[in-house]
Amino acid sequence: MSRRTAPVIAPPTPTASRPSRRSLWAIGIPTLALVALVAVVVLIGPGSNASDKGSKEKETASTPPEAPPRPRATPPDEDNKEILAPTPRPTIPAPQGMVWIPGGTYWMGDPTSQDKDSPWRRVGVSGFWMDTHEVTNAEFEKFVQATGYKTVAERVPTKEMYPTADPANLVAGSAVFSPLKIDRPPLETPPLWWKYVKGASWRSPEGPPGGIKGRENYPVVQMAWDDAVAYAKWAGKRLPTEAEWEFAARGGLDRQPYCWGTDPQGTEGKYFSNSYQGRFPDFDTGKDGYTGVAPAGKFPPNGHGLYDMSGNVWEWCADYYDARYYVTGPDKNPQGPEDPRRIGRASLDPDTNQAQRVRRGGSFLCADEYCKRYLPGTRDKSPADSGANHNGFRCVKDVK
Repeated sequence: MSRRTAPVIAPPTPTASRPSRRSLWAIGIPTLALVALVAVVVLIGPGSNASDKGSKEKETASTPPEAPPRPRATPPDEDNKEILAPTPRPTIPAPQGMVWIPGGTYWMGDPTSQDKDSPWRRVGVSGFWMDTHEVTNAEFEKFVQATGYKTVAERVPTKEMYPTADPANLVAGSAVFSPLKIDRPPLETPPLWWKYVKGASWRSPEGPPGGIKGRENYPVVQMAWDDAVAYAKWAGKRLPTEAEWEFAARGGLDRQPYCWGTDPQGTEGKYFSNSYQGRFPDFDTGKDGYTGVAPAGKFPPNGHGLYDMSGNVWEWCADYYDARYYVTGPDKNPQGPEDPRRIGRASLDPDTNQAQRVRRGGSFLCADEYCKRYLPGTRDKSPADSGANHNGFRCVKDVK
């Protein structure tokens, strides 16, 4: 990972800290610690090799190397050209549980982040309807009852699907966060706080014998990308593009660090989203009122009337992930890059060689000392078959 960025306010989270089902099935659950350590090394990037060292030795004081360009902390006002004007609100009633997002032109990204969220890019999106909150257990249960759908976590993998896997590891399940006391800062520690739990799924997010009784209004979790897409199609909706999601999350605020403005979490004792307080990954103090997933809509909405666009659970987007897309993507209604398997390995999961999808918004596990991806301009990626007990989604709907 390149670290040639503007001054950093948030360290990157090793995205492989929640390993994919495919990697666990293929190499065996007992080797999770080794997988996680390798993933961190891949994400951080290799150190200088012998070739680099040799090249540097050839440099002299009279011909210093050219410094890499830095992303601008604040775009100049003269760059504020309008790409797309806001879309007038349709005269029809809003679909149930949705609000109108007018679209328009905004600055997308976060130049203070070490993730591939920069440089700033001026983007225009057309208007759309968006769910006011993340899809809940009750809503997802209606879909399952109507269709008989089985989520990725509920499906038993086969030897044909994963020929190199130990048959003993071919069990249905998913990743569950397990608090862990560590002696070193989390970025210096292999991410061993994720466990693959047999039987964990949306019906039992932390694994058997738990369930979702009494949690009907909580966001559905243990969602893989395919699960989110299946629900969206059944509901006559779709997943938002990454550009649509960020426009909506910003709530009309221009280049502000948070969905609610400039005040950090805890300012004057106020908390604006469900994130992690305390020493990650050992103990969440719950100063924001919650020590895990919160029911939908428990924190103030943003300027568009959307709840939980920051923290609580991650939200899948429609886009494939490509680290270069912020530079190469179009400025009008970007739909995401092509399948990255066609454009280079850099956008594939380092453990499994899988294409990855974008997810946004952070979760209740975002701690400022480890993962500050609950900011609206930051992004993350994950293999499409990966669920976890902090993975959810919400939908959008086009104007017809």
